[in-house]
Amino acid sequence: MSTPRYKRILLKLSGEVLAGDQGFGIDPPILDRVASQLREITELEVQVGIVIGGGNIFRGLAASRLGMDRVNGDYMGMLATVINALALQDCLEKIGVPTRVMTAINVQEVAEPYIRRRAIRHLEKGRVIILAAGTGNPFFTTDTAASLRAVEIGAEVIMKATKVEGVYTADPEQDANAQLLRRVSFKEVLTRGLRVMDATAISLCMENDLPILVFKLGEGNNMRRVLLGENIGTLVGSNAE
Repeated sequence: MSTPRYKRILLKLSGEVLAGDQGFGIDPPILDRVASQLREITELEVQVGIVIGGGNIFRGLAASRLGMDRVNGDYMGMLATVINALALQDCLEKIGVPTRVMTAINVQEVAEPYIRRRAIRHLEKGRVIILAAGTGNPFFTTDTAASLRAVEIGAEVIMKATKVEGVYTADPEQDANAQLLRRVSFKEVLTRGLRVMDATAISLCMENDLPILVFKLGEGNNMRRVLLGENIGTLVGSNAE
């Protein structure tokens, strides 16, 4: 294929991906790699929205297990996603990719508020939108935020970038017999407890027939290869059995 499979996508980036092997904070070479791959797909005239996590800086659920109030912890996690979004924006704009950071909580000094119609207008003008602060509500993950925003902006697919090749029958880092699944249905993800996205996010995608492509970010141009139809990663969908 010489043309992309999708014209509007929602990319889900975890904070852990940005941390790289160091496990915490932002690894500049990883950030550069993400930005470079994003530029490649914008050159295909693909409209790109990004929901970014904050687990490389702070994770509210983990903090609550140590005694912190869960609501406070989740809001701190939302602010961590804003930090990641601003870092990615800086990296993208340095290589000529126009971006807008939009947040679900009010931090108007550094980013726009998320307004659906404005977000769609940015996409139509060829700008990458980076959607930070999750849904703006505690107790909801950035996986759920990704599903919600994808449906709202009319994305044709969620592309989830990970550190592994796709969806496995078990954790490949813990189980040497784990098998890579190329296609799997939403129902199978829920019934087998496969590690794709949380149950709320999967249910929202299933209700709206929104497929999820899980792929390894890698060091090459995997984003572009996925969009051009190469058999990379795992497709999760309604008819993916």
